[in-house]
Amino acid sequence: MEMSDAERKFYMEQVSKLAENTFWGFLGCQLESLTPQKAEISLQAEVQHLNLIGIVHGGVLSSLLDNAMGVLVMSILPQAKIVTTNLNVHFVAPMQPGRLIVSAELVHQSRKMLTVYGMITDGEGKLGTIGTGTFRIISGD
Repeated sequence: MEMSDAERKFYMEQVSKLAENTFWGFLGCQLESLTPQKAEISLQAEVQHLNLIGIVHGGVLSSLLDNAMGVLVMSILPQAKIVTTNLNVHFVAPMQPGRLIVSAELVHQSRKMLTVYGMITDGEGKLGTIGTGTFRIISGD
């Protein structure tokens, strides 16, 4: 059953609050928007997010994709427990410190699996990273 706008807003607030003390909060993720078709999160990439050559670390970018995709699939099935089973990441261009925007869109859903596409752009809209993720429903469906 699809969430109403009020339910979606409440859900976003609850997810953001619960995630503060998790890896999500440690990274500095912010939930920007959430619809049944798309999730968008952001991160202000700073020195702690960089690798030794001064660009955003690939692990940070991979985590951002996983987080955005995970929020989307959890919002689609809010009563279910869902885990990532596969994450494919393509680093298209180096990402610099500053605002990063991560979007995730549902590609396919079956009874037990969801496939999601994600991308990361910088504050000016330059594409830096793309990926797909597969998520398995382990309970609550």
